[in-house]
Amino acid sequence: MRHPSLANIEWQDLRQLRLSETVYNIFLSLPFLLLSWWSAWQGWWLLALVATFFFFTAALRQAHDCYHRTLGVGRLATELMLFFLSITMLCSTHAIRHTHLNHHRDPLGDSDVEGNWARLPWYQAIVGGGIFSMAIQWFGLTHGSRRNRILVAFDMLLIFAVIAIAFITMHPILMYHVLVMILANTMVGFFAVWSVHHGCNDVVYARSERHLLINLLTFNLLYHIEHHLFPAVPTNHLPKLAKRLDAAAPQWTQQPVIPLLAPANQYQPSSVTEKSSVHSHHFDI
Repeated sequence: MRHPSLANIEWQDLRQLRLSETVYNIFLSLPFLLLSWWSAWQGWWLLALVATFFFFTAALRQAHDCYHRTLGVGRLATELMLFFLSITMLCSTHAIRHTHLNHHRDPLGDSDVEGNWARLPWYQAIVGGGIFSMAIQWFGLTHGSRRNRILVAFDMLLIFAVIAIAFITMHPILMYHVLVMILANTMVGFFAVWSVHHGCNDVVYARSERHLLINLLTFNLLYHIEHHLFPAVPTNHLPKLAKRLDAAAPQWTQQPVIPLLAPANQYQPSSVTEKSSVHSHHFDI
């Protein structure tokens, strides 16, 4: 059942990806990863950190598209991509897939292990980031189907192997990568969950960003209410979906991710009185 304010929004045409878009999705994070390693090898630490930021952000987008099967590839390629991302991001993407899909089934509800991080004050969301990262991966390891738990366990074995090799060899690039990935994972709870859900409720349960530069730097990840309402739409096409949502149902997009950068709202806020169940479109694992 779709909320009446969303019934007339066209979105099915946005599900299809061109070949060039699929290729972009597959290789999005790789240039930044290679640049970060090369910069670390050269001792150019500032450039390495900048490249690492873009690698991790791009990898978050790729993993997110894999969770919803919107990367543009088949089932096997999706699983292989998740293994690659687990090894390079040093977190179990198969575990996070389980918690993330549950987050979509019950956004900000009692069972939402991921989204409940947004209920914390901002400083607690930052300081406790390491706990968040471990908690959602542990949840993914101990819940879900037997198949998924096996995939999570294999992720964790691969991650342990990478970390062990780094500390045994003390290779500077590996050590740099391991240390910055550990740091990046402690910030995921704040940037990927708290920033897009804080101050929301179980009716309008996510924020959305409209600042062009911010969306460019975050690879469209902050079009978050659009994603929750229509999770089968690939991230590539969320800007188009956002324009349609603004025109047909602006009451969903009144909460920006970064309020200080937001222009004055074009529309008067209007309440959404019924919880939408649109977030159940596409949850195949």
